[in-house]
Amino acid sequence: MNFDIPKEIADYLVELDDFIERVIKPLENLNDNIRFFDYRREDARTDWHRGGLPNEEWEALLAQAKDLADEAGHYRYALPVEYGGKGGSNLAMAIIREHFAAKGLGLHNDLQTEHSIVGNNVGLLLMIEYGTEEQKAQWIDDLAERRVGFAFGITEPEHGSDATHMETHAERDGDEWVINGEKTWNTGIHKAKYDMIMARTSGGPGDGDGITAFLTPTDSEGFKVEEMLWTFNMPTDHGRVSLKNVRVGHTAIFGGEGRGLQVLQHFFNENRIRQAASSLGAAQFCINESVEYAKVRKPFGKPLSDNQGIQFPLVELQAHCEMLRALIHKTAWQMDKYGVFSVSDKVSICNYQANRLCCDAADRAMQVHGGMGYSRHKPFEHIYRHHRRYRITEGAEEIQMRRVAGYMFGYMSQRFPKGVREE
Repeated sequence: MNFDIPKEIADYLVELDDFIERVIKPLENLNDNIRFFDYRREDARTDWHRGGLPNEEWEALLAQAKDLADEAGHYRYALPVEYGGKGGSNLAMAIIREHFAAKGLGLHNDLQTEHSIVGNNVGLLLMIEYGTEEQKAQWIDDLAERRVGFAFGITEPEHGSDATHMETHAERDGDEWVINGEKTWNTGIHKAKYDMIMARTSGGPGDGDGITAFLTPTDSEGFKVEEMLWTFNMPTDHGRVSLKNVRVGHTAIFGGEGRGLQVLQHFFNENRIRQAASSLGAAQFCINESVEYAKVRKPFGKPLSDNQGIQFPLVELQAHCEMLRALIHKTAWQMDKYGVFSVSDKVSICNYQANRLCCDAADRAMQVHGGMGYSRHKPFEHIYRHHRRYRITEGAEEIQMRRVAGYMFGYMSQRFPKGVREE
């Protein structure tokens, strides 16, 4: 077994680092753009006069960075070659995401907005995998060029992490479907032209099948954004929406009637392993910064690094990083070799462990840095507030553990979740 990072990926990291230094960093420092990353970041990013939505200048800067990365051939890295990408693997994406997050806050990879110069492009990857030929013709070019996108209408106010107990339902009416229900935490809904609404079309509460994904135009009659939810880390792009007799055509079904759960699980697995890698990278950044600070900070006439009370907590965190890194790499490699559903239990372990680790590392970094660590002049409070979100939103860690238990005790198939049928 070879645990070295494959040479082609290691070489690509060097290429990406060069691009960041030559192109992205100058843009980050142009015209006071650094205000979006220094102590002013939350205020600069948030339009308090528009209900806490992201500042238009902030989103324009992110779009500009994506455009530059796309021109350089980096943004679509994970896409198949025929769609302008380089066929980047899950392993490569995990390594890149960790590498970027370990650099700290910056325009190259903003954790709060899930922006990166190497795009996740989950919506486009799902379209390639599950779209009909007609949908691919309609969507792929626009998704690749970022002219259009869709939010994910999954979570419901009364059911949270339980995606199988959906009160949102859709009924067939000739060539149309009529959708009624409510969704919350629709990230990106403030700009999305479509919302992928999960609705029950058959079966009963708790059934894994009978859930259908509908690509629903957000300007449909009866579709309403009720509120934008303010969060621990502002700005907010998380909306609660209602659907009252919203009509969509049969062609709006995405992934097949009654098979929305498979689309969800595919999205969750690919997104969770990459997000776990980002949390690991952010944790490593916090540890690295704490070690360097402890070497130079000299209260009472000697470096903080001389104290075992400083050393040992950081050693424990570093040990956790090393073990988790090995599991993330193994899991991502197995996803590439055996399929996205082959290691669902390992994905869940990586995800909830990485998110806990990041919060612990950020908290320890604040403690090591003292008063400055608590201030917004250091990035640790921002990292903590953002990654605390992932202990809930990527599937609460209790749900992740329940999922692992399902595989351990035989309640779930290791290859496909209950209710999802293999072709």
